[in-house]
Parts: sequence; structure tokens; C-alpha cells
Amino acid sequence: MADLTVIFKGALSVSIALLVVALGMRASFADATSLFRTAWQPPYRLTRALVAMHLFVPALAVGVALLVDLSPSIQLALLAMAVSPIPPILPGKQLKAGGDQRYIFGLLVAVSLLSCLTIPAAVALLGQIFSREAHIGLFEVARLIATSILLPLLLGLLFSHLAPSLANRLGPWCSGLGTALLMLGLIPVLMKVWPNMMALASSGAAWVIAAVVAAAMAVGHLLGGPHADERSALAMASAMRHPGVALVIVGLNAPDEPRAAAAILLYLLIATLLTTFYGVLVRRMSASNPL
Repeated sequence: MADLTVIFKGALSVSIALLVVALGMRASFADATSLFRTAWQPPYRLTRALVAMHLFVPALAVGVALLVDLSPSIQLALLAMAVSPIPPILPGKQLKAGGDQRYIFGLLVAVSLLSCLTIPAAVALLGQIFSREAHIGLFEVARLIATSILLPLLLGLLFSHLAPSLANRLGPWCSGLGTALLMLGLIPVLMKVWPNMMALASSGAAWVIAAVVAAAMAVGHLLGGPHADERSALAMASAMRHPGVALVIVGLNAPDEPRAAAAILLYLLIATLLTTFYGVLVRRMSASNPL
């Protein structure tokens, strides 16, 4: 059984790496650095994104955690996901919704790099607000973000830059294999935590999570700036966060909370469903109003 667990965990890690490499093969270094290069130019896209993702959404999660009677596991999931960066496979969904490629990849890189500083500060601040010791090291965050996002993305970007024709051929294969391995790795994980997820959902927590996700999307949409494709991308990024980082935050600061992992996966499931619905809605609106 232990060997199978290792295999499934390995399948998840490899799948995410392949999916991010495939994304990088579709982009360029100019895309990846676009928000940093235009940070001080109107409409201040990077500032808008950081305010939405690292100020308003965490404040929303804190408000809900303080005002609503929730189980500790749901509180932890809301707070940990609110301060986590963009998940590595979200750009694929943003691109399908018609988001601007340069903005999407620039947002992924900028938020991932800045999260190495914002996450430790945010976790410490949350500890102060909720009167408990909380911490996560800068280098721990940096290692996780580097291995799950930045290094695979850099590899894909290098392929795209040095061998564009090869990248065009390999990209779909990497994406398809990554998706298959992701399903293989997720099935046993979901089977293990499904009873706890359903117990949390039946307690009414699913509605609270859905409300927080919807509000986070609204924040991102409103602060996304004048361009519809950037508004949709920031809306999704505000709602969908990196579950791996959230799990590490909870594991370090609340290891005695057995349902926290199930709560994080419940959040991820609900956010995936709602952002998918939002993406479909955005595409239909764009098709009916092309101008």
C-alpha cells in the first residue's frame, strides 16, 4: 500500500510538471515578464492583481472566518487558500475562457515570485488575528513554488524559444500525458478524503465556500481593468489557488486537524466548478458581443 501511495504521489507531481511545461511551450519570455515590465504603466495591471489577490480576497476570508460559525477545518481551508498563489494548471482554463496570453503568463510568474514574500507575512499576520502561532518559511514557499511552477514553466519557455517547431509538436503530447497522470493520481486521493468532504459539505460548508469563491471572482473581475480578457483571467486567479501550498501551510500550523486536507480539496472542487461555469459564461458573452 505504501508503494502505491508513492506511485500515486509521483504521478501527481509528474502530471503537474508536464502540464506546466506544456503551458510554457505555448508562451514566450516576453509573456512571462510582461506584468513586471509594465508594472508602473496605466492601467497598473500588476498592482490591481496584487490588491485583488493578496488584499481583498484574504480580507474576505478573514471576515467570513470571524463572522460565520464554521468548523476549524473550513476556516483553515478558506484562510490557507486565500493567501496561496495561482495553481500551476489554471492558465490552461484562463486561456480557454479567452484570456490574454501575455497577461495570463505574466500574472502566473509575477504572483508566484512575489508569493515567496507575501505568504510568510500573510501567515504570520493571520496568526496574530486569530491569536495562535502560525508560520511558514520563505525558503519552504520558494522551493514549493519553484518545483511546481517556475522550473517547469522555464523548461517549457526554453523549448519554445530554442526549438519552437519541436515545442509545437511536443506541447499537446505533454498536455495529454499530464492530464492522464493527473487523473490517475487524483482518483485514490479523492477516494480517501471523499467521506470527509461529503461530511463537510452536508454541514452547509459548501455553500459558504461557494459564496467566498463567487465573491473572490467578483473582486478579480471588478479589479481586472478595462479589458474583458484580463478581467476574466484575474477573476479566475482570485478564486482558484494553489492547493499544494495551502496543504503545506495547514500541515505546518494545524497538523492535528484531520479534516483540513478534505476541506481544502472541497474548496478546490467547488472553485473548479464555479470558475468553469464562469469561463463558459464569459465565452458565450464574448461570442454574442464580439466588439
